[in-house]
Amino acid sequence: MPDLFHRVGLISDTHGLMRPEALEALHGSDVIIHGGDIGDPAVLAALGKIAPVRAVRGNNDKGDWAVSLPARSIVEAGTSRIYVLHNLSELEFDPVACGFVAVISGHSHKPVIEQRGKVLYVNPGSAGPRRFKLPVTVATLILRSDHCKADIIKLA
Repeated sequence: MPDLFHRVGLISDTHGLMRPEALEALHGSDVIIHGGDIGDPAVLAALGKIAPVRAVRGNNDKGDWAVSLPARSIVEAGTSRIYVLHNLSELEFDPVACGFVAVISGHSHKPVIEQRGKVLYVNPGSAGPRRFKLPVTVATLILRSDHCKADIIKLA
């Protein structure tokens, strides 16, 4: 039997800007996770045309449209569990003990992929307005039955 996999698109810190190249990079995702600081519900609508979207509220997501967004979320893809929050410094439990294979965050605008024991930590960086000299990025997460792998995608 072939090893099934899921492709998860990762995006964060759009701050109201939905770049066409970000949409193109996320095309083909089975699900898209937005790590917060969305900025405008139109961003979620645009992503939703590609795949189902799971999003968390960032510290800059204000207003009536953002009230219904959770501060944290659990996303299940196949047999894999992914924990999502905006600010990684607010993680208050051991993800390994809770059975998570990955933790997705945003907030810092810095793209990071870091394996800590059995958990992969991914910050897709920022796909919104450029901040300082940080790159404009999104990421993908490939989940297989026995492991997961992430890649950062630099946008123009």
